[in-house]
Amino acid sequence: MDRPQPRTRLRRLHRPRVQGTAGNGLQLGHPRTRRQVIPRRLSRKRTIMSNVAVIGLGIMGLPMAINLVKAGHTVTGFNRSQDKIDKLVSEGGQGASSIADAVKDADVVITMVPDSPDVEGVVSGKDGVFANAKQGTLWIDASSIRPDVAKRLSDDAREAGIRPLDAPVSGGEQGAIDAVLSIMVGGEKADFDDAQDVLNAVGKTIVHVGPSGSGQTVKAANQLIVAVNIEVLGEAIAFLEAYGVDTDAALKVLGGGLAGSKVLDQKGQKMLDRNFDPGFRLALHHKDLGIVTAAAREANVAVPLGAVVAQLVAATVNQGDGALDHSGLFKQVLQLSGRK
Repeated sequence: MDRPQPRTRLRRLHRPRVQGTAGNGLQLGHPRTRRQVIPRRLSRKRTIMSNVAVIGLGIMGLPMAINLVKAGHTVTGFNRSQDKIDKLVSEGGQGASSIADAVKDADVVITMVPDSPDVEGVVSGKDGVFANAKQGTLWIDASSIRPDVAKRLSDDAREAGIRPLDAPVSGGEQGAIDAVLSIMVGGEKADFDDAQDVLNAVGKTIVHVGPSGSGQTVKAANQLIVAVNIEVLGEAIAFLEAYGVDTDAALKVLGGGLAGSKVLDQKGQKMLDRNFDPGFRLALHHKDLGIVTAAAREANVAVPLGAVVAQLVAATVNQGDGALDHSGLFKQVLQLSGRK
C-alpha cells in the first residue's frame, strides 16, 4: 500500500519592508489538524498594482517614477514641462498629454506637486484625477500639504470611488534617486496594505501613522525638526570658521558623536562648499514651515524655535534665495554674523 505523501509545509508570507500599525500573519491550528485561520482582512485577494500614473515629475517625482519603472511597473507620467516627460520615456516609462490621459488606465495614481492648491488643482474638476480615474483606483499623494486639506480631499476622493492615502516623503532628491525615502502614510490600513508594492519601490522606511491627514501631520513635524537642525548646523559652522578651525575635521568628529545627524551628513559639506544646488528648495521649506506654525497655533502648541527659524527662512526667501537648497539658510546666518 502506498504511504501517504507528507503535507507540504506552508510557505512563510513574504515580509515586505513596509511597516504597519498591526501585524499581518497566518494563524495555524493544532499541528495534527493544520487548520488555517485567515483574518478577514487577508481573505480577499491582494491587488497586484502594475499600472501607475505619476502626476508631477519634478526633483522628487521624476526619480520616484524612474524607480517604479525599474521595479517592473508600467508607469505613465504627466508634467507641465515636456522635457521631464521625455526623460521618463527615455528611462522606459510612458508619457501622457493630460492628467485624464495619464490616469484613465491606472491602478495607482501618485501626485507629487508643490503645495495644497496644486494638489487640489490636479485632482479636482472635470479634467482632474477624481473625475477620470477608475473606481477603486488608489490615490497616493506624496506632496507635502496642509493636514486639513489632505483630510478634505480624502473625503472627496472616497465620494468619487477613489481610495486615498496621504503619503508625504522625506529624504530629499538623493533619497528619491536611491529609493530610500522615509514615507509617512495616512489613510485606511487596508489601502496602505494594497500600496506596499508601489511604496517599496520608492522608499525604505514606510510607516502607516494613522487615518487620513496623519501623514501630513507627521511630515509637518519632520520639516520642523529638519529646519531647526539646518539653522543650528549653519550657526555651528559659522562659529567654527570664525575661530579658524579645520572645519572638515570638525564636522567629521561632530558627526561621530551625539551631535551627529543626517542633516549634518547631507548638508554640512554643502555649507562648507557654499554649494546650494537644490535638493529641496528653500521656497518649499518656507511653505512647510507655514503649515507647521499654523497647525501648531490651531492645536495651541508653542513652537518658539520653529517660529524663529520660520522667520529666518522667510527672510532668506524674500531676499531672492528661494530657489536654493534649504541648506542655503546658512547664507542668512553668515549675513547676520557680518561674514561673507
